[in-house]
Amino acid sequence: MAEAGKPKYYSLMEQLKSDILSGKIKPGEKLPSENELSALYSLSRHTVRKALAILAQEGYVEAFHGKGTFCSEGVRHIGKSRNIAVVTTYISDYIFPRLIQGIDSVLSEEGYSIILKNTGNSRQKEAKCLEELLQKNIDGLIIEPSKSQLACRHPNLYRNLDKYGIPYIFIQGIYMEMRDKPHILMDDTKGGYLATEYLVKLGHKKIIGIFKADDIQGMNRHKGYARALQEYGIAYDPDNVVWFHTEDRKVKPAMMVRDMVRQNRLPEGIVCYNDQIAVQVMEALEEEGIHIPENVSVTGYDNSLYARQGNGITTIAHPQEKLGEMVAELLLEKMSGVPEKESHVERLIQPELIIRGSSQRREKKDKRI
Repeated sequence: MAEAGKPKYYSLMEQLKSDILSGKIKPGEKLPSENELSALYSLSRHTVRKALAILAQEGYVEAFHGKGTFCSEGVRHIGKSRNIAVVTTYISDYIFPRLIQGIDSVLSEEGYSIILKNTGNSRQKEAKCLEELLQKNIDGLIIEPSKSQLACRHPNLYRNLDKYGIPYIFIQGIYMEMRDKPHILMDDTKGGYLATEYLVKLGHKKIIGIFKADDIQGMNRHKGYARALQEYGIAYDPDNVVWFHTEDRKVKPAMMVRDMVRQNRLPEGIVCYNDQIAVQVMEALEEEGIHIPENVSVTGYDNSLYARQGNGITTIAHPQEKLGEMVAELLLEKMSGVPEKESHVERLIQPELIIRGSSQRREKKDKRI
């Protein structure tokens, strides 16, 4: 089978590589043994072994002692599929539709299709998503990490992405141990600071904060809250901070606010982790006979549709569609091999305070009940 001028082992290597790339030999499939290949191509085992060694060195095959030689799983990702995976914590509600719209607007223009998955902010589901995607042919990945304040439970799956040469970008959060990986974040510390500072400037002194404990956004927004209190000479009191987790996000914030009202510990202002929590808190207060903003000022975060209804919620702008466009552009750069120093994509989005009807100056407030 040797072509003129080519060694026999090299011709065999090219033939096997062609079979792999064409799909005749599939990822994970066991190749014929050295003896079988020797007989099939009328070559010595030494020649066959040299051909397989080159394929293994190039990542096309993997040899396992006592089991044989197998087509590498990484071969799935050698060709260009024009598929990009997008994994978010949620898909159909809150800020995510516009985020995904921004991603799609950039990628579709470049001829890419999106594979959408969501984790429900579950680390177990995130691992399952990554395992499934590693079995597909994708050119890149955009992912919002689940419970990003906690240590990543499946770093091996991200290492496999690196191994297969699949670029990935983190959005809205990043695992602490992966801070060197490409990511685009909001400056959540500054956002938490701006919301708290605004309430202080309205004359409020007793300001409670309600933050999510299991993602980096919540921790950084709390950091900004604490910094603003300190800079304006208001003592930080841990009893004025409510922490909640993904699993109790629909119950605990409202429950804790009701408890404060019933114990006559009503605050003057409340800084909420996001607009969803702000709505829960405001509804709970209204049910207890507390009026917004006459009795209590409330701020949210994200400038979602929730924040624009009725009199609106004072909140921090979250450029959802723009963030989607930015992360898609960064992924295109990574897939094209653009060096980091030549990137034109910003990595930290600056927050902006949007003032609406959920807050007002302290001296204008009605007498508290």
